[in-house]
Amino acid sequence: MTLGLHIAAILLHAASVTLLIYWAIALGRMIATTRQQPTASAGVQLKLPDPAPAIGIVIPAHNEAAVIAKLIDSLRKQTYPTFRVILVLDRCTDNTESVATAAIAGDLRFEILINSICPEGWAGKVNAVWHGLQNAHDPIARSAPLLIFADADTVFAPDCLHATAALLLDRQLDLLSLLSTLTHDRWFERLAQPAAMIETITQYPILRASRATQRRAFANGQFMMFRRDAYDAIGGHAAVRDELLEDLALARLIAAADRPAAVFLADGMLSCRMYASWSEFIRGWKRIYTELALRSPRRLGRCAARVLAFGTLLPIAALANIALGTWFIASGSAWGIASLFFGIAGLTPLMIVLSWVYRLGRAPLWAVPAYLLGAALVAALLLRAARDLRAGRPIEWGGRKYIRPIARIE
Repeated sequence: MTLGLHIAAILLHAASVTLLIYWAIALGRMIATTRQQPTASAGVQLKLPDPAPAIGIVIPAHNEAAVIAKLIDSLRKQTYPTFRVILVLDRCTDNTESVATAAIAGDLRFEILINSICPEGWAGKVNAVWHGLQNAHDPIARSAPLLIFADADTVFAPDCLHATAALLLDRQLDLLSLLSTLTHDRWFERLAQPAAMIETITQYPILRASRATQRRAFANGQFMMFRRDAYDAIGGHAAVRDELLEDLALARLIAAADRPAAVFLADGMLSCRMYASWSEFIRGWKRIYTELALRSPRRLGRCAARVLAFGTLLPIAALANIALGTWFIASGSAWGIASLFFGIAGLTPLMIVLSWVYRLGRAPLWAVPAYLLGAALVAALLLRAARDLRAGRPIEWGGRKYIRPIARIE
Protein backbone atom coordinates (compact mmCIF):
# COMPACT_ATOMS: atom_id res chain seq x y z
CA MET A 1 0.00 0.00 0.00
CA THR A 2 1.36 3.42 -0.96
CA LEU A 3 2.10 6.25 1.46
CA GLY A 4 -0.79 8.23 -0.02
CA LEU A 5 -3.28 5.46 0.76
CA HIS A 6 -1.87 5.18 4.29
CA ILE A 7 -2.44 8.89 4.84
CA ALA A 8 -5.92 8.73 3.31
CA ALA A 9 -6.83 5.80 5.54
CA ILE A 10 -5.62 7.60 8.67
CA LEU A 11 -7.56 10.75 7.77
CA LEU A 12 -10.72 8.75 7.09
CA HIS A 13 -10.27 6.90 10.41
CA ALA A 14 -10.04 10.26 12.21
CA ALA A 15 -13.13 11.56 10.41
CA SER A 16 -15.07 8.41 11.29
CA VAL A 17 -14.10 8.63 14.96
CA THR A 18 -15.10 12.30 15.08
CA LEU A 19 -18.46 11.40 13.55
CA LEU A 20 -18.88 8.58 16.05
CA ILE A 21 -18.25 10.85 19.04
CA TYR A 22 -20.61 13.59 17.86
CA TRP A 23 -23.58 11.35 17.09
CA ALA A 24 -22.98 9.11 20.13
CA ILE A 25 -23.40 12.21 22.29
CA ALA A 26 -26.57 13.06 20.35
CA LEU A 27 -27.86 9.53 20.90
CA GLY A 28 -27.22 9.80 24.63
CA ARG A 29 -29.18 13.02 24.75
CA MET A 30 -32.06 11.42 22.87
CA ILE A 31 -32.18 8.53 25.32
CA ALA A 32 -32.22 10.98 28.24
CA THR A 33 -34.96 13.05 26.62
CA THR A 34 -37.27 10.10 25.98
CA ARG A 35 -36.77 8.83 29.54
CA GLN A 36 -37.40 12.17 31.20
CA GLN A 37 -39.91 13.85 28.89
CA PRO A 38 -43.04 12.06 27.67
CA THR A 39 -44.71 12.96 24.41
CA ALA A 40 -47.96 14.91 24.41
CA SER A 41 -49.98 11.74 23.83
CA ALA A 42 -49.15 10.69 27.40
CA GLY A 43 -51.51 13.40 28.61
CA VAL A 44 -54.51 11.52 27.24
CA GLN A 45 -54.21 9.07 30.14
CA LEU A 46 -54.20 11.84 32.76
CA LYS A 47 -57.41 12.88 34.47
CA LEU A 48 -58.66 16.45 34.34
CA PRO A 49 -60.11 18.23 37.37
CA ASP A 50 -63.88 18.49 37.59
CA PRO A 51 -64.76 20.99 36.31
CA ALA A 52 -61.93 21.32 33.81
CA PRO A 53 -60.68 24.91 33.37
CA ALA A 54 -62.01 26.69 30.31
CA ILE A 55 -59.58 27.28 27.44
CA GLY A 56 -59.46 30.32 25.18
CA ILE A 57 -57.83 29.63 21.81
CA VAL A 58 -56.57 32.49 19.65
CA ILE A 59 -55.61 31.73 16.05
CA PRO A 60 -54.38 34.44 13.65
CA ALA A 61 -54.93 33.74 9.96
CA HIS A 62 -53.48 35.64 7.02
CA ASN A 63 -54.75 34.29 3.68
CA GLU A 64 -55.30 30.77 5.00
CA ALA A 65 -58.29 29.74 2.86
CA ALA A 66 -56.51 26.55 1.79
CA VAL A 67 -56.07 25.17 5.31
CA ILE A 68 -58.41 26.84 7.77
CA ALA A 69 -61.34 24.48 7.22
CA LYS A 70 -59.25 21.50 8.38
CA LEU A 71 -58.22 23.38 11.50
CA ILE A 72 -61.80 24.35 12.35
CA ASP A 73 -63.05 20.81 11.73
CA SER A 74 -60.39 19.41 14.08
CA LEU A 75 -61.29 21.90 16.81
CA ARG A 76 -64.99 21.12 16.52
CA LYS A 77 -64.13 17.46 17.23
CA GLN A 78 -62.31 18.17 20.50
CA THR A 79 -63.30 16.03 23.48
CA TYR A 80 -62.47 18.82 25.93
CA PRO A 81 -65.58 20.12 27.70
CA THR A 82 -65.21 23.91 27.67
CA PHE A 83 -63.28 25.98 25.16
CA ARG A 84 -63.76 28.96 22.88
CA VAL A 85 -61.95 29.78 19.64
CA ILE A 86 -61.15 33.28 18.41
CA LEU A 87 -60.20 33.37 14.74
CA VAL A 88 -58.48 36.62 13.83
CA LEU A 89 -58.53 37.12 10.06
CA ASP A 90 -55.55 39.40 9.61
CA ARG A 91 -55.44 41.60 6.49
CA CYS A 92 -56.76 38.75 4.33
CA THR A 93 -57.08 39.31 0.59
CA ASP A 94 -58.48 35.86 -0.21
CA ASN A 95 -61.70 34.09 0.81
CA THR A 96 -60.52 32.92 4.22
CA GLU A 97 -63.59 34.47 5.86
CA SER A 98 -66.16 32.66 3.73
CA VAL A 99 -64.31 29.33 4.06
CA ALA A 100 -64.05 29.75 7.84
CA THR A 101 -67.71 30.75 8.19
CA ALA A 102 -68.84 27.71 6.22
CA ALA A 103 -66.62 25.39 8.27
CA ILE A 104 -67.87 26.81 11.59
CA ALA A 105 -71.46 26.14 10.48
CA GLY A 106 -72.97 28.16 13.29
CA ASP A 107 -70.93 26.55 16.10
CA LEU A 108 -71.23 29.09 18.92
CA ARG A 109 -67.84 28.12 20.35
CA PHE A 110 -66.19 30.03 17.47
CA GLU A 111 -65.87 33.76 16.94
CA ILE A 112 -64.44 35.50 13.88
CA LEU A 113 -62.73 38.87 14.21
CA ILE A 114 -61.54 40.92 11.25
CA ASN A 115 -58.29 42.84 11.60
CA SER A 116 -57.49 45.18 8.71
CA ILE A 117 -54.40 47.07 9.90
CA CYS A 118 -51.05 46.45 11.55
CA PRO A 119 -49.69 49.44 13.49
CA GLU A 120 -46.12 50.59 13.03
CA GLY A 121 -43.78 48.84 15.43
CA TRP A 122 -45.83 45.64 15.54
CA ALA A 123 -45.20 42.36 13.74
CA GLY A 124 -48.29 41.28 11.86
CA LYS A 125 -48.94 37.97 13.64
CA VAL A 126 -48.28 39.43 17.07
CA ASN A 127 -50.67 42.30 16.45
CA ALA A 128 -53.36 39.91 15.20
CA VAL A 129 -53.13 37.78 18.35
CA TRP A 130 -53.27 40.83 20.60
CA HIS A 131 -56.23 42.19 18.64
CA GLY A 132 -58.04 38.91 19.19
CA LEU A 133 -57.46 38.91 22.93
CA GLN A 134 -58.49 42.52 23.36
CA ASN A 135 -61.60 42.38 21.20
CA ALA A 136 -63.14 38.98 21.83
CA HIS A 137 -66.80 39.20 22.78
CA ASP A 138 -67.39 35.76 24.27
CA PRO A 139 -67.23 35.98 28.09
CA ILE A 140 -65.65 32.53 28.41
CA ALA A 141 -62.91 33.44 25.93
CA ARG A 142 -62.24 36.68 27.78
CA SER A 143 -61.91 35.03 31.20
CA ALA A 144 -60.63 31.50 30.46
CA PRO A 145 -57.81 30.58 32.88
CA LEU A 146 -55.93 28.74 30.11
CA LEU A 147 -54.91 30.30 26.79
CA ILE A 148 -53.71 28.61 23.61
CA PHE A 149 -52.06 30.39 20.70
CA ALA A 150 -51.90 28.25 17.57
CA ASP A 151 -51.29 28.64 13.85
CA ALA A 152 -53.98 28.34 11.21
CA ASP A 153 -52.12 25.58 9.37
CA THR A 154 -52.28 23.17 12.33
CA VAL A 155 -54.67 20.26 12.83
CA PHE A 156 -55.61 19.11 16.33
CA ALA A 157 -56.17 15.45 17.22
CA PRO A 158 -59.52 15.02 19.03
CA ASP A 159 -57.79 14.59 22.43
CA CYS A 160 -55.24 17.38 21.95
CA LEU A 161 -56.83 19.88 24.34
CA HIS A 162 -57.38 17.17 26.96
CA ALA A 163 -53.79 15.90 26.68
CA THR A 164 -52.09 19.29 26.81
CA ALA A 165 -54.26 20.76 29.56
CA ALA A 166 -53.78 17.63 31.66
CA LEU A 167 -50.00 17.73 31.18
CA LEU A 168 -49.82 21.42 32.02
CA LEU A 169 -51.86 20.96 35.21
CA ASP A 170 -50.14 17.72 36.22
CA ARG A 171 -46.67 19.24 35.85
CA GLN A 172 -47.72 22.61 37.26
CA LEU A 173 -46.48 24.48 34.21
CA ASP A 174 -47.14 28.07 33.22
CA LEU A 175 -46.21 27.44 29.57
CA LEU A 176 -46.52 24.26 27.53
CA SER A 177 -45.48 24.13 23.90
CA LEU A 178 -45.66 21.36 21.31
CA LEU A 179 -43.31 20.43 18.51
CA SER A 180 -45.82 19.50 15.82
CA THR A 181 -45.89 16.26 13.89
CA LEU A 182 -45.10 17.56 10.41
CA THR A 183 -46.35 16.36 7.04
CA HIS A 184 -43.91 14.53 4.75
CA ASP A 185 -45.62 14.08 1.40
CA ARG A 186 -43.64 16.68 -0.59
CA TRP A 187 -40.07 16.27 -1.73
CA PHE A 188 -38.58 19.03 0.43
CA GLU A 189 -40.53 17.80 3.47
CA ARG A 190 -38.84 14.43 3.11
CA LEU A 191 -35.42 15.73 2.11
CA ALA A 192 -34.73 18.99 3.98
CA GLN A 193 -37.40 19.32 6.66
CA PRO A 194 -36.07 16.57 8.98
CA ALA A 195 -32.60 18.15 8.83
CA ALA A 196 -34.12 21.56 9.59
CA MET A 197 -35.94 20.21 12.64
CA ILE A 198 -32.88 18.33 13.89
CA GLU A 199 -30.88 21.55 13.67
CA THR A 200 -33.57 23.38 15.64
CA ILE A 201 -33.60 20.90 18.53
CA THR A 202 -29.80 20.79 18.42
CA GLN A 203 -29.75 24.52 19.11
CA TYR A 204 -32.63 24.33 21.60
CA PRO A 205 -32.74 20.82 23.14
CA ILE A 206 -36.11 19.78 24.59
CA LEU A 207 -34.71 18.96 28.03
CA ARG A 208 -32.82 22.26 28.30
CA ALA A 209 -35.95 24.13 27.22
CA SER A 210 -37.90 22.36 29.99
CA ARG A 211 -35.47 22.88 32.89
CA ALA A 212 -36.47 24.64 36.06
CA THR A 213 -33.09 26.45 36.16
CA GLN A 214 -30.48 27.40 33.55
CA ARG A 215 -33.16 26.99 30.93
CA ARG A 216 -32.49 27.50 27.23
CA ALA A 217 -35.88 29.07 26.69
CA PHE A 218 -37.79 27.87 23.66
CA ALA A 219 -41.37 27.54 22.44
CA ASN A 220 -43.04 26.72 19.15
CA GLY A 221 -45.62 29.27 18.01
CA GLN A 222 -47.63 26.57 16.28
CA PHE A 223 -48.93 25.66 19.75
CA MET A 224 -48.37 27.49 23.04
CA MET A 225 -50.58 26.97 26.10
CA PHE A 226 -50.30 29.50 28.94
CA ARG A 227 -51.89 29.95 32.29
CA ARG A 228 -53.56 33.28 31.83
CA ASP A 229 -52.12 34.76 35.02
CA ALA A 230 -48.58 33.92 33.85
CA TYR A 231 -49.26 35.31 30.39
CA ASP A 232 -50.63 38.55 31.86
CA ALA A 233 -47.73 38.81 34.31
CA ILE A 234 -45.12 38.91 31.52
CA GLY A 235 -47.11 41.47 29.52
CA GLY A 236 -48.49 39.11 26.89
CA HIS A 237 -47.93 39.68 23.19
CA ALA A 238 -47.75 43.43 23.70
CA ALA A 239 -44.40 42.87 25.42
CA VAL A 240 -42.98 41.27 22.25
CA ARG A 241 -44.82 43.38 19.71
CA ASP A 242 -41.95 43.75 17.24
CA GLU A 243 -40.62 40.19 17.39
CA LEU A 244 -40.64 37.97 14.30
CA LEU A 245 -40.19 34.89 16.48
CA GLU A 246 -42.64 35.88 19.20
CA ASP A 247 -42.76 32.33 20.57
CA LEU A 248 -39.08 32.41 21.48
CA ALA A 249 -39.43 35.91 22.95
CA LEU A 250 -42.40 34.89 25.11
CA ALA A 251 -40.54 31.78 26.30
CA ARG A 252 -37.62 33.96 27.36
CA LEU A 253 -39.93 36.26 29.32
CA ILE A 254 -41.42 33.23 31.08
CA ALA A 255 -37.91 32.00 31.93
CA ALA A 256 -36.86 35.44 33.14
CA ALA A 257 -39.86 35.45 35.47
CA ASP A 258 -38.79 32.03 36.86
CA ARG A 259 -42.04 30.44 35.75
CA PRO A 260 -42.05 26.73 34.81
CA ALA A 261 -42.28 25.76 31.14
CA ALA A 262 -41.85 22.62 29.06
CA VAL A 263 -41.71 21.51 25.44
CA PHE A 264 -43.17 18.19 24.28
CA LEU A 265 -43.15 16.28 21.03
CA ALA A 266 -46.72 16.31 19.75
CA ASP A 267 -46.68 12.62 18.80
CA GLY A 268 -49.70 13.09 16.56
CA MET A 269 -51.65 15.31 18.96
CA LEU A 270 -50.94 18.27 16.66
CA SER A 271 -49.97 18.07 13.00
CA CYS A 272 -48.89 20.79 10.62
CA ARG A 273 -47.78 21.46 7.08
CA MET A 274 -45.34 24.27 7.71
CA TYR A 275 -44.84 25.32 4.09
CA ALA A 276 -46.65 24.46 0.88
CA SER A 277 -43.72 25.05 -1.50
CA TRP A 278 -39.92 25.05 -1.59
CA SER A 279 -39.80 28.85 -1.92
CA GLU A 280 -42.00 29.22 1.17
CA PHE A 281 -39.80 26.71 2.98
CA ILE A 282 -36.70 28.80 2.26
CA ARG A 283 -38.33 32.09 3.30
CA GLY A 284 -39.83 30.59 6.44
CA TRP A 285 -36.75 28.82 7.71
CA LYS A 286 -34.52 31.82 6.95
CA ARG A 287 -36.73 33.86 9.27
CA ILE A 288 -36.71 31.16 11.94
CA TYR A 289 -32.96 30.59 11.88
CA THR A 290 -32.18 34.31 11.78
CA GLU A 291 -34.14 34.86 14.98
CA LEU A 292 -32.97 31.63 16.65
CA ALA A 293 -29.41 32.85 16.10
CA LEU A 294 -30.33 36.20 17.69
CA ARG A 295 -29.67 37.92 14.34
CA SER A 296 -25.99 37.02 14.42
CA PRO A 297 -24.42 36.24 11.01
CA ARG A 298 -21.41 34.70 12.74
CA ARG A 299 -23.60 32.35 14.73
CA LEU A 300 -25.50 31.39 11.59
CA GLY A 301 -22.18 30.68 9.87
CA ARG A 302 -20.98 28.48 12.73
CA CYS A 303 -24.25 26.53 12.66
CA ALA A 304 -23.92 26.07 8.91
CA ALA A 305 -20.38 24.73 9.28
CA ARG A 306 -21.47 22.28 12.00
CA VAL A 307 -24.47 21.01 10.03
CA LEU A 308 -22.40 20.54 6.88
CA ALA A 309 -19.54 18.83 8.71
CA PHE A 310 -21.52 16.39 10.87
CA GLY A 311 -24.50 15.95 8.57
CA THR A 312 -22.80 15.63 5.19
CA LEU A 313 -19.00 15.72 4.96
CA LEU A 314 -18.04 13.38 7.83
CA PRO A 315 -20.73 10.81 6.92
CA ILE A 316 -19.39 10.84 3.35
CA ALA A 317 -15.90 10.31 4.79
CA ALA A 318 -17.18 7.32 6.80
CA LEU A 319 -18.76 5.88 3.66
CA ALA A 320 -15.46 6.41 1.84
CA ASN A 321 -13.73 4.59 4.70
CA ILE A 322 -16.03 1.61 4.19
CA ALA A 323 -15.38 1.66 0.45
CA LEU A 324 -11.62 1.89 1.02
CA GLY A 325 -11.79 -0.96 3.51
CA THR A 326 -13.63 -3.13 1.01
CA TRP A 327 -10.92 -2.38 -1.58
CA PHE A 328 -8.18 -3.12 0.96
CA ILE A 329 -9.70 -6.50 1.77
CA ALA A 330 -10.02 -7.35 -1.90
CA SER A 331 -6.34 -6.40 -2.30
CA GLY A 332 -5.27 -8.55 0.64
CA SER A 333 -4.30 -5.61 2.87
CA ALA A 334 -4.60 -5.91 6.65
CA TRP A 335 -5.80 -2.30 6.75
CA GLY A 336 -9.17 -3.33 5.34
CA ILE A 337 -10.67 -4.55 8.62
CA ALA A 338 -9.71 -1.31 10.41
CA SER A 339 -11.21 0.85 7.67
CA LEU A 340 -14.45 -1.14 7.69
CA PHE A 341 -14.62 -1.02 11.49
CA PHE A 342 -14.10 2.72 11.79
CA GLY A 343 -16.41 3.54 8.89
CA ILE A 344 -19.27 1.41 10.20
CA ALA A 345 -18.71 2.57 13.78
CA GLY A 346 -18.86 6.20 12.70
CA LEU A 347 -22.14 5.77 10.81
CA THR A 348 -23.91 3.58 13.36
CA PRO A 349 -24.98 6.21 15.93
CA LEU A 350 -25.91 8.59 13.12
CA MET A 351 -28.22 6.00 11.57
CA ILE A 352 -29.74 5.15 14.95
CA VAL A 353 -30.43 8.80 15.78
CA LEU A 354 -31.87 9.54 12.34
CA SER A 355 -34.09 6.46 12.34
CA TRP A 356 -35.34 7.33 15.81
CA VAL A 357 -36.01 10.98 14.93
CA TYR A 358 -37.73 10.09 11.67
CA ARG A 359 -39.94 7.55 13.46
CA LEU A 360 -40.88 10.02 16.20
CA GLY A 361 -41.65 12.64 13.57
CA ARG A 362 -43.53 10.08 11.42
CA ALA A 363 -41.26 10.74 8.47
CA PRO A 364 -40.62 7.82 6.07
CA LEU A 365 -37.64 5.73 7.16
CA TRP A 366 -36.62 5.17 3.54
CA ALA A 367 -35.74 8.89 3.42
CA VAL A 368 -33.06 8.55 6.13
CA PRO A 369 -30.11 8.23 3.67
CA ALA A 370 -31.26 11.47 2.01
CA TYR A 371 -30.43 13.29 5.26
CA LEU A 372 -26.89 13.82 3.94
CA LEU A 373 -28.26 15.96 1.12
CA GLY A 374 -30.88 17.54 3.37
CA ALA A 375 -28.20 18.64 5.82
CA ALA A 376 -26.26 20.26 2.97
CA LEU A 377 -29.40 22.15 1.91
CA VAL A 378 -29.99 23.34 5.47
CA ALA A 379 -26.35 24.46 5.76
CA ALA A 380 -26.78 26.45 2.54
CA LEU A 381 -29.99 27.96 3.93
CA LEU A 382 -28.19 29.03 7.11
CA LEU A 383 -25.45 30.68 5.07
CA ARG A 384 -28.04 32.42 2.92
CA ALA A 385 -29.73 33.74 6.05
CA ALA A 386 -26.37 35.10 7.24
CA ARG A 387 -25.71 36.80 3.89
CA ASP A 388 -29.20 38.35 3.78
CA LEU A 389 -28.79 39.63 7.32
CA ARG A 390 -25.44 41.25 6.54
CA ALA A 391 -26.83 42.76 3.33
CA GLY A 392 -29.87 44.18 5.11
CA ARG A 393 -32.32 42.26 2.91
CA PRO A 394 -35.85 42.28 4.33
CA ILE A 395 -37.59 39.21 5.74
CA GLU A 396 -40.96 38.54 4.13
CA TRP A 397 -43.61 37.18 6.50
CA GLY A 398 -47.37 37.38 6.72
CA GLY A 399 -47.79 39.93 3.96
CA ARG A 400 -45.16 42.37 5.25
CA LYS A 401 -41.43 42.98 4.90
CA TYR A 402 -39.14 43.49 7.88
CA ILE A 403 -35.53 44.64 7.92
CA ARG A 404 -33.85 43.13 10.98
CA PRO A 405 -30.72 44.75 12.45
CA ILE A 406 -27.62 42.70 13.11
CA ALA A 407 -27.28 41.83 16.79
CA ARG A 408 -24.92 43.86 18.94
CA ILE A 409 -22.88 40.75 19.71
CA GLU A 410 -21.52 41.02 16.16
